[in-house]
Amino acid sequence: MSTQREPKNTSVLISGASIAGPTLAYWLNRYGFQVTVVERAAGLRPGGQAIDVRGPALEVAERMGVLKEIRRNSTALRGMSVVDADGNELSRTTEHTMSGGQIDSPDVEILRDDLAQILYDAGGSGIEYLFGDSIATLEQDDDEVRVTFDSGASRVFDLVVGADGVHSHTRGLVFGPEENYLRHLGGYLGVWTVPNHLGLDRWEVIHLMPGSPVWGAMVMSVRDNAEARAFIGIDSDEPPARFLPKDPAEQKHLVARAYAHAGWELPRLLKEMWNAPDFHLDALAQIHMDTWSHGRVTLLGDAGYCGSPASGLGTTMAMAAAYTLAGELATTPDDHGTAFTAYERVLRDFVSDTQAFALLNQAAMRAQRDPATDHPTPPTHPEDEATAQLVTKLGAFRLKDYRAVLLNSGGA
Repeated sequence: MSTQREPKNTSVLISGASIAGPTLAYWLNRYGFQVTVVERAAGLRPGGQAIDVRGPALEVAERMGVLKEIRRNSTALRGMSVVDADGNELSRTTEHTMSGGQIDSPDVEILRDDLAQILYDAGGSGIEYLFGDSIATLEQDDDEVRVTFDSGASRVFDLVVGADGVHSHTRGLVFGPEENYLRHLGGYLGVWTVPNHLGLDRWEVIHLMPGSPVWGAMVMSVRDNAEARAFIGIDSDEPPARFLPKDPAEQKHLVARAYAHAGWELPRLLKEMWNAPDFHLDALAQIHMDTWSHGRVTLLGDAGYCGSPASGLGTTMAMAAAYTLAGELATTPDDHGTAFTAYERVLRDFVSDTQAFALLNQAAMRAQRDPATDHPTPPTHPEDEATAQLVTKLGAFRLKDYRAVLLNSGGA
């Protein structure tokens, strides 16, 4: 009969409640840690892209008991069309979609906010969530991390994990300015919710604008066709600090100016943008760091090693990394330094390959928008030897098995 082993570092503060944070919270709670999650937003953030649960993330979801729920909430797309500026269909396919890849694969495409809700619900009442707050200051020594929140409250934790995205505030506090780690990939991606005025039935429609600094638009029906999500892109080598306003209203003006002369459904999509509460615009960028940990603080997911949406593996990386980090902390509960080192050792190659894969995809997408390119149906990924080798390496990644550790810690 197993007995519960109480970790020495029992209290963990996680900054960020999107995908990586709630996944880590779930597993740490199962291992017997005391978990607090702080999130700047007043609740789980609405909106966001359609994201993909693939490979090892499917296994993590299965072990969490949420895979069936994830599949029930999938986008369930049947295919996609490409149209011209007048809405005339140039091509269609029921084999793959631009957003989700091969339709007959075991992967699951799901809205980011739907997945976040499922992961949050899975954690149960044993996890403390602090919404509408964030870390203001952070000081650590060999024994503890002293945190002051924006609300003015002060608390002490054994460990802190920054799972607060590509623009991680936690990373800035501990590792220094963002510009030391962010590599801009030359583009910006915007997304917001719109009515399904095209009457799409589990379908995706794409309008490309080759030779233009704007990409065109993609609209996909979601949530059993009750609504749709609109996606746009803008090419610019200007880094976010110079190109991207912090105020969402100014960001909307930026998009409106860039697409002022666009055809197809862009005028209507832009009209819907002004009142969309879930509008989001951000850079296509990667985060590269020599190490993800310093003392009692470590980074998770996009905060430490964002691959950019071009990878198609950000969610997979986040969930697999959260599972791994929790497992390593539970394996050496009296030595967080050893756990952090093992966490990085397990994931470093997978992260590097994911980031390299994103760069190949990004190059292929740019070639697709070259006016000399005649491919009316966008490929799901570039088909060349380098990509094939990376796909093989990524597919070979396997999760470590921490089930014995879970049993020893008293988890079910």
